Amino acid sequence: MKSERAERLKRARVQQGFPTAVAASDAFGWNRNTYASNENGNAPFSYRRAAVYAKAFAVDAAWLYAGMARDAAFASGGAGGPAFAAPILVPVIGRVGANPDGVVLLATGQSTGDLVPVPPGGTDKAVALLVKGQSMQGLVDDGGLIYFEDQRTPPTSDMLGHVVVVETDTEEVLVKRLLRGSRAGRFDLESIAGPTRHDCRLRWAAHITAIIPPYQAGRILRSSAA
Repeated sequence: MKSERAERLKRARVQQGFPTAVAASDAFGWNRNTYASNENGNAPFSYRRAAVYAKAFAVDAAWLYAGMARDAAFASGGAGGPAFAAPILVPVIGRVGANPDGVVLLATGQSTGDLVPVPPGGTDKAVALLVKGQSMQGLVDDGGLIYFEDQRTPPTSDMLGHVVVVETDTEEVLVKRLLRGSRAGRFDLESIAGPTRHDCRLRWAAHITAIIPPYQAGRILRSSAA
């Protein structure tokens, strides 16, 4: 059975004036088979992919992905839809803190299916981590949210001494305090609980932009039903 998410994608494509999936794929340079599989429901697409399609079809990404904005959520008023100031929703990309090492339990880009409002000062690149367990007490308790901007840029000097989100060269995403390593290009990663990792190579690092305590996190977290 075709999913509601796929139905919304087809609707957005048609209302934007593309008569077929092939026409839309060719117009935007998408792989024909991949797009067709997304639209017919054979291959559910991620929130990140929904954002790409939403931009192309002038609709709201959260509506396209999860039906969470108002129906006919055309953010710019395109395709005959009304413009409105809907809250921007961003994905929860993983769970962190279920073990003492502060490892993110889902890799970035693999959405849990949950969405949360963008935090004050955030952008559409904001993402969130859901804290599970008690190993991050002192930063945020079980059930809280950690936001950061998913920019994928190298560590900067203003991050030193702060708890940040990092990805190591071994593809682990961690929440750690960033410290200088023993030589250039290496960093020590201090755990909130657990041992410090020494002289790590990092692919990227990101400042934490907001921390939401458990009670409020429970109020704003929206699970996808699509």
